[in-house]
Amino acid sequence: MQSIQSALTIVQLSGALNAANARTLQAQLVEHITADHSAGLMVDMSGVESLDSAGLVALISALRMARSLSKRFCLCSVPPSIQIVFELTQLDQVFEFAGDFAVKAA
Repeated sequence: MQSIQSALTIVQLSGALNAANARTLQAQLVEHITADHSAGLMVDMSGVESLDSAGLVALISALRMARSLSKRFCLCSVPPSIQIVFELTQLDQVFEFAGDFAVKAA
C-alpha cells in the first residue's frame, strides 16, 4: 500500500455528491488528474453520504480523463450504502476499488 500512497494523489470526498456540486467535483478531480506530478488519483469516499446520477457522471468523467492520460483512478473506502449504487448501475465492473484506506493526519 505504501507504493500506491506515494504514486497517487489522494482526494477525500464528503457529504452529498449530487447535481448541486457535480460540476465543481468534476473540475476538481480533473485538475488533480491532469497535474503533471500525479500518477493517478485515489478517491477516498469514506465521508460520502449520498450519490446521485450527476455525482456518478462526475466520477465517470474523471475516470475517462484518467484513462485518456494513462493514469490510474480508483475509489477507496466506499460506504456500503454508496457501494450499492455502483452495483445497481453495474459501475462496480468499471471502476477500480481499492478497499479501505486510512488517511493519517500529518
